[in-house]
Amino acid sequence: MIETERRGESLSGLSEQEAKEFHRIFMASFLIFLVVAIIAHILAWQWRPWLPGPSGYTSMIDGVKVAADAAVAHAFMA
Repeated sequence: MIETERRGESLSGLSEQEAKEFHRIFMASFLIFLVVAIIAHILAWQWRPWLPGPSGYTSMIDGVKVAADAAVAHAFMA
């Protein structure tokens, strides 16, 4: 039978110094990912806001209708 609890050893098998180093790298990677995600969300919001403006979703629907009409007209003209 293998003894799972040894004195002075963590469950992960890492020493305290190794665990601190892993934690430092993990936190740095997480913060970089978080900053990239926040920047991506800001850019996506500027490109196409996902909450309706003062006129609601009607302005978006009107734009889609105009684009669809133009596509249909172009298809029949070609």
